[in-house]
Formats: sequence, structure tokens, C-alpha cells
Amino acid sequence: MIQTITSERIPIKLWLDTIEPEAMAQCRNLANLPFAFKHIAVMPDAHVGYGMPIGGVLATKGVVIPNAVGVDIGCGMVAVRTSFTDIHLNDLKKIMGEIRKTIPVGFEHNKTSSLESMPDTRGIKPYYIVEQEFKSATKQVGSLGGGNHFIEVQKGSDGRTWIMIHSGSRNIGLKVAGHYNRLAKKLNAESKIKVDPKADLAYLELGSKEGDDYLWEMNYCLEFARANRNLMKERIEEIFRSTLDCDFEDEINIHHNYAATEEHFGEKVMVHRKGATSARAGEMGIIPGCQGMKSYIVKGKGSPESFCSCSHGAGRVMGRNQAIKNLDLEEEIKKLEEKGILHAIRGRKSLDEAPGAYKDISVVMKNQEDLVDVVVELSPLGVVKG
Repeated sequence: MIQTITSERIPIKLWLDTIEPEAMAQCRNLANLPFAFKHIAVMPDAHVGYGMPIGGVLATKGVVIPNAVGVDIGCGMVAVRTSFTDIHLNDLKKIMGEIRKTIPVGFEHNKTSSLESMPDTRGIKPYYIVEQEFKSATKQVGSLGGGNHFIEVQKGSDGRTWIMIHSGSRNIGLKVAGHYNRLAKKLNAESKIKVDPKADLAYLELGSKEGDDYLWEMNYCLEFARANRNLMKERIEEIFRSTLDCDFEDEINIHHNYAATEEHFGEKVMVHRKGATSARAGEMGIIPGCQGMKSYIVKGKGSPESFCSCSHGAGRVMGRNQAIKNLDLEEEIKKLEEKGILHAIRGRKSLDEAPGAYKDISVVMKNQEDLVDVVVELSPLGVVKG
């Protein structure tokens, strides 16, 4: 931890030197919530989000806050180590080309349904958003999505080739998040516990029908997001097998947008991790860099001050539109090509995911040495972006 701010109702503990003013204002809003517990933890990749900063960790008593989970419920990472060591450039190009043909990206979906890959449907109620979106979700499972989602083939410091995928719950998670945030706003307008509506942190009471419904749907979206990553991973493994003689091992599959009941400082609380991952003592995790930067397989240290959490990535220093407008296209491509990376920058519109739009991952990792130990460093070889 680098600094603590004590001017609000509860402290704000930060694992970074500087934070943009808008994100800091959001941290103050969190710290002044009447049901916020102990302190707010702000990870070193933090930047402004909707209501709560991405890279924020919030524990609450008695409530859950949809916007403190975010719109891509269950967004997260899967990484798997292959038995392969050195991969020839021609083989890599073939693999990346087959991945682009096989995995839908952006707004694209699979042409056929994958009902067998969907999570268990027992418990879905007719009025649930999950039920309404289920049919279309059967074609979205196994698809990457857009934004900062990616597939990478990487070279590990352990001498192995790795596969890494970053994706979430697609449209089903977006619909669930939007529905319950709107519902929470409506209920909060009638509630005795007042939260400034401008803070965009409307809550649902635990034990209420609305709170229970949200948690059920949120947890279904977590399982869908995990299934989504798993199906992509399986299809990519088949592409590898058809090109190289290799096996797969040491899979890690984690979320970084979710809420869960946990025990901290002797009390049961609802921990919201928005762009943050669990880092309990001995727990394996994944911290990706941006396109062109290193990623890391890590082991948690179980820091109580972070509610046993760590960053979910590098974190942005530029908004998407700002990056497209201000970054130098040729310079960003040069950064990637000098490293020999098969990158995904295809034109100016791709600059929103260029290296210059993100924080330096080495600084982010330095700032959270008290939260995780690095197990493997991963350098990108080929990238597919949403």
C-alpha cells in the first residue's frame, strides 16, 4: 500500500501514487456510503468507471451494489500452459489465422447454438433477464466480444508457450447489470437510507426479493462467463493440436467483476471487486498487461488490507476516444513490431487498445508487491483483439 486518505467516513487505501480526479471523486463517494465497511481498497491499475472506479474493492454490510460489479459481470481471464516450448513463426501465423476464423469477435456470434456448453439452468425464473436472454446466449457462448477482450499466445519465463483469453458474460451480463441498476435506482428513491443519485451507486438490500434475484442472476452470469472462456479455450486447444504435437496443463480461470460474501476482519461482508481479482494466500491468479506488454501468473499473499485482492491488469491512462485521437498510429505499430509481436492494430480505430493507452504494467506490478508474488512472466507472441 502506498497511501491512505482519511478525510472521509472510512479510509481510502491506495496502491498507487496518482489517480485521476474523477476516479478519486468516485473513491470518496464509496467511502461515504453508510453501509461501506472498514475501508476502500484501490488497486494500482485504478481508473474511472461507472459509479465505482475500475480497480476498486468495496466491502458492504447488508447491501449489494450492481454498479460496483459493473456491466460485464464475470469478465475475467483464463490461462493455460502448453507442453510446447519454441513455436516457429509460420506455425504461429497459422494458429493465429485459425483462431480468427474460429472465434467470433466484436458483435459477432456463433452461427449455431452451443446449448451443451451453457451453465445449469435449474433455478431460472420466468421473469429473470437470464431467461429472456438465454436463447441468444447459446450462440454467444464461445465468443470473445469487443473492447479490451483479447486472445494471446505467449512465451513464458518457464520456457513454455501459454494461451491466455480475456472475456466475460457478453450481452447477457450487460442486460442483467442494466436491469438491476435501474431497479436499484427506483427502489433507492423510496428508501430511508439515502445515497446521492449522482454517485450512481444505487443498492439492493440483501435478503430482499430484488437483492436475492440480482445475486442469483449475477452468479449465473459468472458461470456463463467461465463457460464462455472455457469453450474458446477448448477450440483454441484443438487448433494447437492440429498444428503442433502438444498437451495442456495448469489452467487458471478467474473473474474480476463480481460480488461475493466473504469474511474479513472477523465479519461477513459483501465484497465487490470491479476490475480486481481475488488474491487469497496461495491462490493462483492472472494479471494481464495490455497488447504488447508482459502478463503475469501470480500467487496471492492474502493481504487483509486489500480484502485479499490485487489488480486485474495494467489499467488505462487514456479513454478510448482520447487514445484514437491523440496516439500516433505508426509509433504504436512500431512498438509492437520491434518486439516481433503479431499484433491487432489494423488502423486508427484500433488505437483505443494500443500500448500507449495503458499504464506501464511493470509499475503496476511493483506497486502491488505486497499483494502477490510473480510465478511466471508471459511475453506476447500473437494477439487477437475484440
